[in-house]
Amino acid sequence: MKKFMLTPAILLGTIAAAFAASGYHLLKTIPVGGQGSWDYLSVDEANRRVYVSHETQVDVLDPDSANVVGKITNTLGVHGIAIAPELNRGFTSNGRANTVTVFDLKTLSPVAQVPTGKKPDAIVYDPATSRVFSMNGGSNSSTAIDATTGTVAGTIDLGGAPEFATADGAGNVFVNLEDESLVLRIDSRALAVKDRWPLAPCEHPSSMAIDRTNHRLFIGCRSKVLAIVNAETGKVITTFPIGDHVDASAFDPSTGLIFNSTGEGTVDVFHQDSPDQYSTVARVPTHPGSKTMALDQKTHQLFVPANESGRFGVMVFGK
Repeated sequence: MKKFMLTPAILLGTIAAAFAASGYHLLKTIPVGGQGSWDYLSVDEANRRVYVSHETQVDVLDPDSANVVGKITNTLGVHGIAIAPELNRGFTSNGRANTVTVFDLKTLSPVAQVPTGKKPDAIVYDPATSRVFSMNGGSNSSTAIDATTGTVAGTIDLGGAPEFATADGAGNVFVNLEDESLVLRIDSRALAVKDRWPLAPCEHPSSMAIDRTNHRLFIGCRSKVLAIVNAETGKVITTFPIGDHVDASAFDPSTGLIFNSTGEGTVDVFHQDSPDQYSTVARVPTHPGSKTMALDQKTHQLFVPANESGRFGVMVFGK
């Protein structure tokens, strides 16, 4: 068994992170209203919007005023929302319609409906190619869409059921295969799978966040672990226990904090002491069933949806 000691700088950083994250608590709840459940959330820091998928529509919130400011309708079975702020375009994956809705970020008006594979779920914008990738859980594929023209650029066979995806901004898109317990690296220019990496001891990966500077992936697994993966080699660096039914992860590059929201009703928080060393920071209670989440990197606040006693709203956590 190898032994190591934290350097004074790392130790102080860990203590500071633990102190900072220990202050996370419920600040307020934004009432949204309406019926049904939700899926992913997405934050547009530049335009100060939070997008919340809500069955057949997307509710749009102003994170600063805590008001509902609009809706994007006709998004049947909506799952995810991807944002391309430099193009003034947003994209929703509509799981029951087998389409992606393209909308205007300023007016929230639909611009186009783009056909995809079956049951598009996660969706991610890749700034390196100006392409949007929908992950089609019903056809084990990914549809690549030109974000500028709204046309299909191609389809990628993934060889398994995709769950969540992220992009590094340098031409790589990463996606979990939940049924295969793999993470795939896709060449977003060539529209081809470059690598298929096993994630053991992680099983059934369902969430993902990325540290683009240090090339690290933070993958939440339904086997109740967070797996930290080298995004250049696919090596699993370490794992940590987390709550049950994780469905969203987020990384805050300015604080080094990693967040994982679970259906158990917790957000498990960790700190990046260095690219290969991590520490447990806190477990923040949320609400049973609140398995998704989004991070506003400007304010460092977390947005967590909840449906308590038939009242749908978004909880805001911060310090």
